[in-house]
Amino acid sequence: MTEDGRRMEEEERGPGAVFHVFVLMEDLLEKLKLLDYEEDLLRKQNMRPISRLYFALPTNPGEQFYMFSSLAAWLINKAGRYFEQPQEYDDPNAVISKILSELRSFGGTADFPPSKLKAGYGEQVCYVLDFLAEKALKHIDFTWNRPTYPSEELEEEVVGEDDAELTLNKIEDEIVEEDSDNDEEQFIDLNVLKAQTSKLSAESSKPAEILESNTDAAEWYLEVERVLPQLKVTVRTDNKDWRAHVDQMHQHRDGMETSLGETKLKEQHQQVTEKVTEKTQILSELNEDLEKVKQEIEEKGSSITDGAPLVKMKQALTKLKQENIQMDIRIGVVEHALLQSKLKEKSNMTRDMHAAVIPESSIDY
Repeated sequence: MTEDGRRMEEEERGPGAVFHVFVLMEDLLEKLKLLDYEEDLLRKQNMRPISRLYFALPTNPGEQFYMFSSLAAWLINKAGRYFEQPQEYDDPNAVISKILSELRSFGGTADFPPSKLKAGYGEQVCYVLDFLAEKALKHIDFTWNRPTYPSEELEEEVVGEDDAELTLNKIEDEIVEEDSDNDEEQFIDLNVLKAQTSKLSAESSKPAEILESNTDAAEWYLEVERVLPQLKVTVRTDNKDWRAHVDQMHQHRDGMETSLGETKLKEQHQQVTEKVTEKTQILSELNEDLEKVKQEIEEKGSSITDGAPLVKMKQALTKLKQENIQMDIRIGVVEHALLQSKLKEKSNMTRDMHAAVIPESSIDY
């Protein structure tokens, strides 16, 4: 979807469509807590808990997609269907296809491109997880219990005739009533009253005679009841206080934004450093493999171009030929000696035979 198409869709849905993803994310987080995902999933997988804005805003797409696929698989299993827990290096397209297939089998609709889930954040991601969480709650028969309110007995405050207790809440309520009534009622300023009382005390510090009251107690009580609503305390507030608070709020906000920016920069720097280190290690391993291959090629090339082995082979062949000739000579000498021995033995045998035959013939004659 193009940028213009996305703007037209948001305009058709109303001005609050942009913030719908935050509502979905908050609703999803509450359902995950009801399903006890921290104990059942995070501790077993050694993961960190997610915040209320985790899938609403982009932070780390790779980490967010892995968290999305892990939560989706866990919710599908919670809803009564078996789903193999995905690994960090699985094919994202295959994982998304399986999740959407299970979503449709539960009766959900996916009228958005699967690439929306591959980003790991956004309204579509929150919708899929929220739908699966709802199915998981229905599968475990989760029901809300009626709220129980603590029973507190309200004690009636008894205000004596001579005591009047002022609290900060009463003073604030009376200040609001003072602003709303537009000075229609008469107020008694404590500072003025104190000054008048001090003046009267100074004038009559030493009374000439003992004062005795001749006022009826009932009439005095009625008079107190009449003027009691007018006995209000006027709290003089400094107009500069709220400005100081606003300045402090601005300072704290600037400090938080600066700290957040520095934290993000540190995280990005750390990620870039880790990637550079990983790539450097891979390159060093490749260089080592290339050096080994180069060394083997050089050794084979030097052995091919070197004539020393051929000379050694020729020398060895010549030596073998000489040894064969010497061996043939020795064999001939041995054969000749053997032949001479056999001839000599035969001659001796012949001579012995003739020697034995000649005497016998002489006797016969």
